Amino acid sequence: MATAAVDIPSSDHGIPGSHMLVHAKFPEKFPKSPEPLDPQHIAAAWVKAFNELLGAQENETGKLFLEDSFWRDLLCSTWDFHTFHGLPKISSALKPEAKQCRLKKLTLDSSSDVRKPSVAAIDFEGSVQGVRAFLMVETDIGRGRGLVKLVQDAKDEGIWKAFTLFTTLEELKGFEESTFARRPTGVEHGSHPGRLNWQQRRDAEANCEGEFEPTVVIIGAGQGGLTVAARLKQLGVRALIIDRNDRVGDNWRNRYHQLVLHDSVWYDHMPYLNFPPNWPVFTPKDKLAEWFETYAKVLELNIWMKTNLTASKWDDTKHQWTITVERNINNHKETRTFHPHHIIQATGHSGEPYFPPNIRGLCDFKGDRLCHSSQFTGPESDAKGKKAVIVGSCNSAHDIAQDYHEHGYDVTMVQRSSTLVVSCDSLIDVDMKGVYAEDGPPTEEADILSHSTPHPVLARLKASSTLAINALDAPLLRSLQASGFALDNGPASAGIYLKYLHRGGGYYIDVGCSSLIASGRIKIKSGVEISHLNAHSVAFTDGSE
Repeated sequence: MATAAVDIPSSDHGIPGSHMLVHAKFPEKFPKSPEPLDPQHIAAAWVKAFNELLGAQENETGKLFLEDSFWRDLLCSTWDFHTFHGLPKISSALKPEAKQCRLKKLTLDSSSDVRKPSVAAIDFEGSVQGVRAFLMVETDIGRGRGLVKLVQDAKDEGIWKAFTLFTTLEELKGFEESTFARRPTGVEHGSHPGRLNWQQRRDAEANCEGEFEPTVVIIGAGQGGLTVAARLKQLGVRALIIDRNDRVGDNWRNRYHQLVLHDSVWYDHMPYLNFPPNWPVFTPKDKLAEWFETYAKVLELNIWMKTNLTASKWDDTKHQWTITVERNINNHKETRTFHPHHIIQATGHSGEPYFPPNIRGLCDFKGDRLCHSSQFTGPESDAKGKKAVIVGSCNSAHDIAQDYHEHGYDVTMVQRSSTLVVSCDSLIDVDMKGVYAEDGPPTEEADILSHSTPHPVLARLKASSTLAINALDAPLLRSLQASGFALDNGPASAGIYLKYLHRGGGYYIDVGCSSLIASGRIKIKSGVEISHLNAHSVAFTDGSE
């Protein structure tokens, strides 16, 4: 039977594998008590009841969780990520016969002002109030952190129940990180004839000599590869990063000339080594590249640059890989074979350029440059009335268009589908406020606050915060629309973060280019695709050129 085509708004288009989130419903508001709440007592009573539930033969989960509640678990219950939604699924996961659940005990964490139980808003507007409590989690094999948000159940006489519970595994018993009280001594006191000093041991480890063959090989020396290697280092797991670039940080260093991060410094800290307190709010790409090199050296990460993986084969019997890598050292190629148990691909989700090969006329184009944004180094210093066409309307496209404009080019941006635009200041003032901010908590606490929210709840919160951001940005958004620039609010109007998760792009955090578009100084051509290229022009599907 034939079905009619469904016209999906461009804001809802996702990458393969993504799907639209159903927005959660917030609990019904319970009448406010004339007596002040005692969050410590409320949270302690709930934790005590939860621990009793873990060892009970009868499952009374309904006394602790709302009917429409969420438990987001990262490796505490099983070796997988789960979000159990609804009382039946949470109850099933906590049944005594559910032997896969490894939870042993929850404990209130009152180790800081942020972590101690407190009264907190459940929704963005603050109309539904509850109690928020940080948790320490113990399982049969490890320890972790957590967070619970409790509300009074309007359908059950105001009993305090969990709306959301978050648990995440942070360490394995017997394999704790070698930090703080477990830090290395750095020396073996006493007489040890023939012993190696630190530099000799460090060189042997960096070159993967003898006992230092890697258990884990990480492909990619960007922020993902560096942070994974840093974590493994503190666990005593031998890891080697390989990367085809010349230097650590080249994944940023080699990008376009004016690139500066659009994320703020408080959101970008890396494990064990925070940016110093004088670090700029927005990091220039070359400064970030230098930081990556410093980070790798200080944390003693083993990295082979100018190295390619040339062969790999998995042995299902030995549970290990056999890989061959080719390394360039001082213009000399060295080939090594390793047998790691794990390979981690940390090459980024959008680092590879995609240039449509099916555009007619690619070979006929006679302009100065035809490239992907990842290959753009910067415009020529003397434009002399030249024109530039930027195909795309997200962060990189805006930055490059602004750079061309500042160098005197006549710039046109081709916007094929709608774009979510948010001003940098509004994003910080609304979405990051109180969490990733100068007056916010330490990154470890901010991460728990951020990641503890199940995605359906997050979508509902972000839909509300997006309205608040749009109200602040209203003059900017109106002027963009008047210029012909097509706007959206992300999938199901849930804002920039959900659009990133759903699509991996499709947005611009405005740092100056939007006013150039709104004023007409950068032209906009919206809702069209490229038809073909001529020697000195671009032809579009609407017949224009």
